[in-house]
Amino acid sequence: MDDGLYSVEQVADQLGLHVRTVRGYIRDGKLPAVRIGKQYRIAQPDLDALTGRPAAPAPRIEVSAVAEVTAIGTAGADRLSTLLVAAAQSRRDLRVRTIHDETRRTLKVIVLGSPAATAETIRLLDETVTAL
Repeated sequence: MDDGLYSVEQVADQLGLHVRTVRGYIRDGKLPAVRIGKQYRIAQPDLDALTGRPAAPAPRIEVSAVAEVTAIGTAGADRLSTLLVAAAQSRRDLRVRTIHDETRRTLKVIVLGSPAATAETIRLLDETVTAL
């Protein structure tokens, strides 16, 4: 399978069935297939649905980043934390946690999410802190 599609013969091999049986499933509508030229091609999700196997999850990348903001008081840390957490709540692919240390006057910002969402959050943090 190079293009995410299986031939009838490949599906028959995987399932331990005869090629005619697989073609029968296609003809009866039990197994969706795309006809390319004179041959059928079967997508992995359709094969999984036929066999009852759960579809394999798609690979994904998650990035974590820790940023430290120094020389920030409690009020500034609260405002910054609220801004970042509120921005993260509108996205399913992003989590933000903040920890303020009053004695050291630092704010740690922990960002977990997709590369794009993490980059946007770090950019928002940078722009906001620069504007303080």
